[in-house]
Order: sequence, then structure tokens, then C-alpha cells
Amino acid sequence: MPENSPEQPVFPAWPAFGDEERTGLLRALEQGQWWRMGGTEVETFEDEFADFHGGGHVLAVTNGTHALELALQVLGVGPGTEVIVPAFTFISSSQAAQRIGAVAVPVDVDPGTYCIDVESAAAAVTPRTRAIMPVHMAGLMADMDALAKLSADTGVPIVQDAAHAHGAQWQGKRIGELGSVAAFSFQNGKLMTAGEGGAVLFPDAELYEAAFLRHSCGRPRGDRRYLHKTSGSNFRLNEFSASVLRAQLSRLDSQIDTREQRWPVLAALLGGIPGVVPQSGDERANRNPHYMAMFRVPGLTEERRNEIVDELIARGLPAFAGFRAIYRCDGFWETGAPDETVDQIAERCPNSDAISEDCIWLHHRTLLGTEEQMHQIARIVADVLGRA
Repeated sequence: MPENSPEQPVFPAWPAFGDEERTGLLRALEQGQWWRMGGTEVETFEDEFADFHGGGHVLAVTNGTHALELALQVLGVGPGTEVIVPAFTFISSSQAAQRIGAVAVPVDVDPGTYCIDVESAAAAVTPRTRAIMPVHMAGLMADMDALAKLSADTGVPIVQDAAHAHGAQWQGKRIGELGSVAAFSFQNGKLMTAGEGGAVLFPDAELYEAAFLRHSCGRPRGDRRYLHKTSGSNFRLNEFSASVLRAQLSRLDSQIDTREQRWPVLAALLGGIPGVVPQSGDERANRNPHYMAMFRVPGLTEERRNEIVDELIARGLPAFAGFRAIYRCDGFWETGAPDETVDQIAERCPNSDAISEDCIWLHHRTLLGTEEQMHQIARIVADVLGRA
């Protein structure tokens, strides 16, 4: 740490846990059935999660990537089809489509919100398109009005990648009230977590039942004769994870309230630092759980950005580099890539390319800190950038 630098901040720990998780784990243990077919924790969590999000039918699964894969599969995505995904996202968004044989088609994002650019998505629709996957980046919901219109005009369903967006709202509507499929992640860093886990929210029972079969090796409930009705895999969540997620859900709303209070303070402070541009908002996204506190420093090279992230970490901030544009990852090209070169995709995704180089984000536990800590964060960022 540089000489005379301020004391390092101490943010709330993550994952957050307490007696609620301990009680839930013992409850799951003592029921004597540790998988969803015999216990009650998974089903109870699914009901509670659906209620929290305003309705729909929730299926808990092993992780967020499997949630996306399952959602796409029940909508008819597979070999010979295409899925439109934002170019700036964690690579699970594209890999979920690619793993079931589809082509992932990257499109550009908005330079301020980092969410999918709807005009770019519309331009990418072909007769082979079976799904459009907006990612609610850092908890900020994509333009669901424009996406709903695009879906209605083209007949292509929306699959919301809501891995960052537990509890988010669009014009007062919760995700379960928007009429489209949504997939969530409960990975260790997410807004609520059991270490791993995921969930799919379906707007109707028919899709839910189709997904239930596929997530349990195609086997119906109560089957004792191995009647595998369809192809599938084992994506079942266990009872212990579900008991932890029930406890995590119980405190999510108050945590969102705190982050909603802290982000405007931090965003204003960061915006006052020369060269720093915080992620912008959308007033229609009236509840943002703020999975990440994101900002750009336009003009940085990727190498210098990465060095700054290392310096921020050394000063006590849980800092990370922005996602690499998916088409600049070797794994994107292994299977299910479009018939284009990296340069061709980059040419039509200039915002994604730029954000990938100059974006920095801080983990959401920073936004659970005090208001004074928001000032401390800004001082550290200003100092590190000033030294740069």
C-alpha cells in the first residue's frame, strides 16, 4: 500500500449468513430426505421465490448456466437455430445456447447502461432465431418495453438472463409479471447464494412441466418404472442448498433497499472524478438490486485497466475487470459460433469492445457499507487513477 494512503475500508462480508441459514440447514438435515423428490425445502423455496417475483412458476436447478440452458431448450432452441445474446456479458449467456447445439449471435450493447441494444438485436433476427436473451447488467433491467415489442413483431420469445437481477422491477412490475422466461443464478458472488444454484421462472405451467421433466433426466414425478419421457439431464437442486436460499431470500429486500440508497451517492462521487463515467440508469427500471457498482474510464487500454484493478484490490476494494467481449474469448469459437470473424463482429459491436477494455466493477457488498464508505471508495479510486 502506498505511503500515507488512507486506511483500507472494511466492508460487510460476503456471503452474508446467520442463524437463519443454520436453522435451515438443520431443518433440511433432520427431515431425513436430502433431494427434492423426498424433501420439501426445494419446493418451498420455489414457491417463495415465485411469490417474491410477482408470480410465475419457478424451477430451482443446479446453477445459473443450467438455468439458461434449460430455458432455451424448452423453447425449442437446438441444432440449426440461433440465439441473440449481448456481446458484453459473462460467457454463460452464449455457452448455454452453444452447449445445446445452437449458434450464439452477439449483438452490441448500449454504451451507458451496458444492456443489449434493441435495434442491434432486431437487425440480427433471422428465420432461424429462436430466442433473444437480454442480460440485466449489474441488476439494471434492459429495455423490456422495446424487447416486448420486438418479440411481438417477430414471434421470437425473450429469455431474460436475470443472473444479476433478483428483485429487480421494470415500471413497477416484478420479473414474474413481465410474461417472459427468466433465469437466475445463485453462485457464490450473486445477490443471494448457496455457493451454487440457479432457477428458471416460467410464465405458464406448460413450460414449467416440460422443464421439470428435462431437469430430472426426463423422468416424471412419482415414477417407479424408469419412464423417461424425454431427453434431459440431472439439474436438480438439493435440499441443503434450498434451505440456505430460503434464508438468503428473507433478507434480500432489505439489502436491495440499502444498495439503492448507496449507489446514487457513490455514482455521483465517481462521476466527479475526472475521466470516470459510472454506469447510467433508466428511470423505468425503478428497482435495481445493484449486483455490481460499474464504471468506465474511457481511453484506458485493457492492460492499464487490469493494472488499476490490481491497485484497487491492494487498497482494499473488491474490484474486478469488466467482462471480456464474448467473441474475444477462445471458448466462444469452439462450437456454435456465427460464420463471422472476430474483426467482423467487433466492427458491429464497437460499444462492447470499448467497455470490455475500460470497464471496472466493484462487488455489491461495497454498497452494503456506510455512506462514509462510499466517500472512501471514491477517494481510493481518485487516488489510484491520479497515480496512473
